Amino acid sequence: MHGAGLLAHNGTMKISPKDSSPAAQGGPTPALFLERQGTRQYVARNARGAELLLGDGPGRFSPGDLLKIALAGCNAMSSDRRLEIALGEDFRQVIGVSGEYDEDEDRYDSFQVELVQDLSGLQEAERENLERRAAAAIDRSCTIGHTLVRATPYTKVFTSEADTEEA
Repeated sequence: MHGAGLLAHNGTMKISPKDSSPAAQGGPTPALFLERQGTRQYVARNARGAELLLGDGPGRFSPGDLLKIALAGCNAMSSDRRLEIALGEDFRQVIGVSGEYDEDEDRYDSFQVELVQDLSGLQEAERENLERRAAAAIDRSCTIGHTLVRATPYTKVFTSEADTEEA
């Protein structure tokens, strides 16, 4: 968030991109940031007004949870239209996700995503075709999956800005 211009406003922070910030230069994603609420407790916010509690404690997602949810969500959204066409607009689906965690290296070695829906109304050939097409849609459209299969670099920058109140 280098140069993002986080400004205090009524006890919360808001993003006000500076000219040099990636967001002001048409950066790769809409504004997305975390605001500290306490020791290892944050609230995540995006430009669409969504909020999510992150950190230690009840009612909060861990960063590892969010990584797994992002992968499961990407699989679900990428395959949704294919499944909806075959199963109907009101089809029910639950997506399970887990990860193989390596404690010594403090990293995930693999993830498992399971998309569960009722396919009992389909013939075997229809089911195989649907699963193939849904998997192809995921392989083609799941940005999170594409990112995880590559060694994706990232940068971090510490920026000092005065915590000021807006009138």
